[in-house]
Order: sequence, then C-alpha cells, then structure tokens
Amino acid sequence: MDREQLERVVESLLFVSDGPVELAKLQRLLEVEPAQLEGAVEALIEASGQRGVHVQRHGSGVQLVTAPEAAPYVEKLLGIQVSSRLSTAAMETLAIVAYRQPITRAGVEAIRGVSADRALATLQSRELIGELGRLETVGRPILYGTTFEFLAHFGVHSVAELPALEETS
Repeated sequence: MDREQLERVVESLLFVSDGPVELAKLQRLLEVEPAQLEGAVEALIEASGQRGVHVQRHGSGVQLVTAPEAAPYVEKLLGIQVSSRLSTAAMETLAIVAYRQPITRAGVEAIRGVSADRALATLQSRELIGELGRLETVGRPILYGTTFEFLAHFGVHSVAELPALEETS
C-alpha cells in the first residue's frame, strides 16, 4: 500500500471509530511496518491542523476530534448543554497532573498543600484525567495522567504543546 492510500485508510478507520485506536491495532489490521504507519499518522496530524477535524495522538492511541473553535457550534447542533466551569481547585489540580504526569494523589497534594480527592474525582468524571496505572511501591497508589478529552478540550495534539512553566526561585 502506498503512502497516500495508507493515509486515506487510516483516516477512514479513525472516522468510523468511536474512540482512540491503538497504533499496534492499526499496524496489525493494515499489515504495515511501524515506520510506515508512523509516517502516515504524522502526515495526517500535520494536514488536519487547519481543518474542522484534527487527528490527535495521545501515547499509543490516535483519534479524530473536532477543532476546538467549532465546539460551540457542535454543542448547539447536538443539543449539548455546556457544563459548568471547573473550580479553581480543579483547574490547579488539572495543571499539576498535566505538567507532572504520571503523578499520584499524594504527589498532587504535596504540591497543592491540601486534599485533592474531590478535584481528582471531578476531573475523572469529566474524563479530563484518567488512571495510567499504579506506582510500584507500598500501597500501589494510582498514577494519574491526562486523556484524549483533555487534549481535545484544550485544543492541543499533545501535552508537549502546553505553554512552558515559568521557573520560580
């Protein structure tokens, strides 16, 4: 399969998928080399940057999402009521998870100085963060990280696109 055909097929598969598709699954399904698939996905990400739908990658998964600037119109078309804003505590917690992931609840609390249970629960219920696994230590605490929903909500393709943190002394 040539590169253009591979890109069209990958884009079609992402279009009909109801969520993120693992690259390994695409590779097996399409019977292509990892480098071929990687090139096709990167080309799709670049080409979709100025369109109404974007190809978004998070870890080993890829998904087709709507452009953030189209959100109000998509919500109106689908009859979705805009949910309430996140609290300051939830936004602080989300920023900590985004920049320090993977991170445990205790890690978040050490930075914030207060309990993070409620904020973490809110962020999980909105699918902005999720469980990435467990830390291999006593008690095996949950490791949290951002999700595809987080990337789509903030209109970035990866957490690497987030603004750099300012150093404080």
